[in-house]
Amino acid sequence: MMIKVVKFGGSSLASAEQFKKVGNIIRAEESRKFVVPSAPGKRFSDDTKVTDMLYKCYAEASEGKNFDKSLKAIKERYNEIIKGLGLKLSLDEQFETIKKQFSVLAGEDYAASRGEYLNGIVMAEYLGYEFVDAATVICFDANGEFDSEKTNKVMSERLSKVESAVIPGFYGAMPNGKVKTFSRGGSDVTGSIVARAIKANVYENWTDVSGFLAADPRIVKNPKPITVITYKELRELSYMGASVLHESAIFPVRKEGIPINIRNTNAPDDKGTMIVETTCHTPEYTITGIAGKKGFVSISIDKDMMNSEIGFGRKVLQVFEDNGISFEHMPSGIDTMTVFVHQDEFVEKEQKVLAELHRAVHPDSIELESDLSLVAVVGRGMRNNSGIAGNIFSALAKAKVNVKMIDQGSSELNIIIGVRNKYFEDAIKTIYSVFVPED
Repeated sequence: MMIKVVKFGGSSLASAEQFKKVGNIIRAEESRKFVVPSAPGKRFSDDTKVTDMLYKCYAEASEGKNFDKSLKAIKERYNEIIKGLGLKLSLDEQFETIKKQFSVLAGEDYAASRGEYLNGIVMAEYLGYEFVDAATVICFDANGEFDSEKTNKVMSERLSKVESAVIPGFYGAMPNGKVKTFSRGGSDVTGSIVARAIKANVYENWTDVSGFLAADPRIVKNPKPITVITYKELRELSYMGASVLHESAIFPVRKEGIPINIRNTNAPDDKGTMIVETTCHTPEYTITGIAGKKGFVSISIDKDMMNSEIGFGRKVLQVFEDNGISFEHMPSGIDTMTVFVHQDEFVEKEQKVLAELHRAVHPDSIELESDLSLVAVVGRGMRNNSGIAGNIFSALAKAKVNVKMIDQGSSELNIIIGVRNKYFEDAIKTIYSVFVPED
């Protein structure tokens, strides 16, 4: 029998009305046995997410202020959902515990996790599923690092005893019982961990969009949806800013070859995007998607006969490492090596880095260029097509966009283009129009 893990984001669970949509989705397929909820999100644009309300409430407790009013507001959010669903459920006991724990300053992670914890209790009651506290099945080590193998063993054992369960997202516990959270958006990760533990057929991640789009809709008008994308393509696009899914959510399911299906709670008939290990599904277009980030600096180091100097690259990168600066890309020529880094990381240490580079490799000259953007063109379809880079260059030239760098990965899965920040949106629109024709 098919088994699915279904994870619902905060916007999908913001109100009783949204909860009902979720209930209908889960009940529509018997295979949806394991549910991972986020904390309630915004009900309308100016609303506050429950997680943010909890952070604020805990900050008041930490400062020794009276936090009763803030806690009451959070309780009212849940009671509104409970009443709207017609449930006979009281969270009085849970809120008493939270109040006590806030009073003794149980920690910011504990505070932030309560949104998912309480929503899990409501969801389990609504569905008639068993509630499994994530703190009992998601294990972090004493240093606060996620312990994937221990978690997989503990969770597999625990969930094998239940037919259907609700496991709250976002948090787990350390060996001493102290609650520890993943980074923001970590409910995606919990869903992936549950899918691995029960060897699910599919991990459905329900959110407020119908999967991934080929470009940012704030830049490109009505970009095409991506129906199938590989883990590798997704990693490239997520890294460059395309954010529908927490990028760490890929790893647990990838180990087991479990596909992830991104779906829309508000449009449940849309098929969404299927994320897979590999596929013979032929992409409709040469590219799968385009994403990018602004705010980079290029440091170009010139030195005659650089190519014959053993250890040159290592010495250069050592300077950046010693200053706690990670590099993004490193295109090089015979006598030139360029390093792209995040501008905000570099600016404070600029002169120190330059002095250390001079001492380390004695360059003929060093040139800096700031306010640059990197645009990633990603797609498995590029492997079998010639002239991709040429098409990009000629289109950008026609659009009067000056290219500062082009770098193609050895996997032929992506091409990175560097342009000035002011050309960022134009570059994305132009490249998109080259590869995705208008209907």
